[in-house]
Amino acid sequence: MWQQMICVVLLAIWPLLPSSSIDRSPAVPTVFVPGGDMHAADDASPAFSPDGNTVYFMRGTDSGAVVMAAHRVDGRWSTPEVAPFSGQWRDGDPAMAPDGSFLLFASNRPASKDGQALDAIRKGQRLVGQGMNVWRVDRKGDGWSEPVRLPDVVNSCTSSFAPSIAADNSVYYIGCAPDGVLRPLRSAYEHGQYQAPYVVAVGDKDAQIRDVAIAPDRSFMVFSIKHEPSQPYRLAIAFHTDDNWSMPQDLGDAVNGGTHNMGSQLGCDHRTLYFSSDRALPASLSGKTSSANADHIWRVSLAPWLARLGDRLVAAAAVCMAG
Repeated sequence: MWQQMICVVLLAIWPLLPSSSIDRSPAVPTVFVPGGDMHAADDASPAFSPDGNTVYFMRGTDSGAVVMAAHRVDGRWSTPEVAPFSGQWRDGDPAMAPDGSFLLFASNRPASKDGQALDAIRKGQRLVGQGMNVWRVDRKGDGWSEPVRLPDVVNSCTSSFAPSIAADNSVYYIGCAPDGVLRPLRSAYEHGQYQAPYVVAVGDKDAQIRDVAIAPDRSFMVFSIKHEPSQPYRLAIAFHTDDNWSMPQDLGDAVNGGTHNMGSQLGCDHRTLYFSSDRALPASLSGKTSSANADHIWRVSLAPWLARLGDRLVAAAAVCMAG
């Protein structure tokens, strides 16, 4: 009992401790390979069921991308298979609602069944088949409903992607801001409808932000950020404040390996970060894939950063098995 009391006190006073008193040992990411499938394609954006026993993720190649699914049975991950709602169009960026009732993903599929793949319009140029809108599937027993495109109020342009879902069903995603620049947006969900999105004001006005992973209670978010086109995207965290959001805090070089770090997602425990990177694989796995430059999924504990939340940190569901 006394050990628990000490732990609670330390968490409560964390923000008040001098920097010299805080353990700043770097968190070291480990590779996450569902099913042990070291594929040469790029894997990214793992979205877990609330119990942590099912994962959906994006697998991309030069010819396209699909959403894959794997299941953990008796402590082992099954061989990933194409998700039942994917496989025909370029799909990716799956995101699970915290209660598991629905899943969002980005896709270039047409709004109508007999249409063509969605084109992207960027800087006045049409990029054939490279558009992205956010789509939704609802849980139906052990399966999923037919995909439904989110309304135009969310998909206001042909570059809407990387959704993340809070417990209030609001959606954070990357989309076209009023100034025409791709920025993080939030669309609230009220009375069964998605509301007009607004720009999530985090970082300075010149920051380029991608792939926001929002905590269920919106107390913090992790994302990729850079300020110059030539810079690599690096992972950072920001905390919700009375005014808005804190300044982004870089997760450090131990986490930000390789040439880029993208696709932030939280595990079912809400404190394990999953992301994709081309960082070097450990020696035990480096010979098991034919592409040394492929992106793989990595995971790291956010505990060193989340300690400041103390008892305000959202508890994981009792059924959650992270990792």
